[in-house]
Amino acid sequence: MIAAKFAVSLRKFKLLNSISKKILVNMSSNALSICDSKNEEETWIFGYGSLVWKADFPFEEQRTGFVKGFCRRFYQNSIDHRGTHDKPGRVVTLIQSKDPDAKVWGMGYRIGSADTQRVLCHLDHREKNGYDRHRVLFYPYPPSDAQTNDPKNILLYVATVDNPSFAGQSDSLEAIAGQILSAAGESGKNPEYVYKLAEAMRQLYPGEEDEHLFELERILRAMDTGDGTGDRSVSGSN
Repeated sequence: MIAAKFAVSLRKFKLLNSISKKILVNMSSNALSICDSKNEEETWIFGYGSLVWKADFPFEEQRTGFVKGFCRRFYQNSIDHRGTHDKPGRVVTLIQSKDPDAKVWGMGYRIGSADTQRVLCHLDHREKNGYDRHRVLFYPYPPSDAQTNDPKNILLYVATVDNPSFAGQSDSLEAIAGQILSAAGESGKNPEYVYKLAEAMRQLYPGEEDEHLFELERILRAMDTGDGTGDRSVSGSN
């Protein structure tokens, strides 16, 4: 009798657990879909952080453009590439925007079919600290006579809100800058990450505003004395 009751309870638990997972996936974003790329005819990767200026994998085509419905935010702690477990840095992730037409500018890369699985394995390992792979629509820009201009499915990595390194949005830009200022990891100093991303956005997309990124860069530069300590008294009112 006890065994039978236990079996019924176990079945109910598994059913509820399955339903909960489906609900969480559906709630995460209407624009995002968790991706299995094995059946894709061609594979594109979207970079919106360091992949904008540094692709560490082979690709056959590179294209500027954007994805819609998201905001780029420094809401993810980095305990490997730009920080450590003891002193985490900050890197970007994407969050859902209230404006479905909001744009995040970045870089698209088309991966050759012979390299697809190897590149995806590499990126899955690279983004192992809390990022999941998703598929969204990528809009190439500006138009090109030599390349296709149609929107295309593209893969990107987004930090899940329930991953242990998700820092959330409660910190001010000054607090985020203070955390970034003296952080460093296996890929280099954390301030360098901010400066290179901001500069890449200006060079690739002159006139486009990324208020969160550019304001963080301004605050960070005001704090940064170049010796890894900086002036933490600097406020955003300068």
